[in-house]
Amino acid sequence: MTQTQGRESIAAKLVANLITEAGADRVLACDLHSGQSMGYFDIPVDHVYCQPVILDYLASKSISSKDLVVVSPDVGGVARARAFAKKLSDAPLAIVDKRRHGHNVAEVMNLIGDVKGKVAVMVDDMIDTAGTIVKGAALLHEEGAREVYACCTHAVFSPPAIERLSSGLLQEVIVTNTLPVAEKNYFPQLTILSVANLLGETIWRVHDDSSVSSIFL
Repeated sequence: MTQTQGRESIAAKLVANLITEAGADRVLACDLHSGQSMGYFDIPVDHVYCQPVILDYLASKSISSKDLVVVSPDVGGVARARAFAKKLSDAPLAIVDKRRHGHNVAEVMNLIGDVKGKVAVMVDDMIDTAGTIVKGAALLHEEGAREVYACCTHAVFSPPAIERLSSGLLQEVIVTNTLPVAEKNYFPQLTILSVANLLGETIWRVHDDSSVSSIFL
């Protein structure tokens, strides 16, 4: 029998039940933290990835593909970062590996990959307190990265995220508006991109019984 880890929540099942009981007959979700959450629903679910919005913005910055390296801020996000790197002219991939060697022992951070002289683009699905992103950015600078960008879909921004993100380690923090960001939480490095066109296109395709997944190919 498989045993779950301590404090591992399955509250997503409760949310799925609440949405269904409220009368929904189809769900459109953006960048679920765990893709397996789709299995909790007893109604059809369309899972939309906001990567195209962020990729289009990065393309407009005209960063040379030879200078780019995509970075996963932890081992769990490697698949996401790899897919992102493939769309960015098959950019190389680096991984921040965090581990503890014992109880009450400080976390050790190692970098897998080469970022020296590169523009590092860190990719995650959300930024909460920004501890992981900022520690990763500090490591990338130590390893010789020229600039560090942070990209995510969901800007949760729990305190002290704003102080950490605006500390100067990050050239730019690129997020989408899947969650509203209060004006008091704006800072100079922040860029907020709209997912309205992406959601609108997805809704039209659902209505017309057309392919949704082809948007992301």
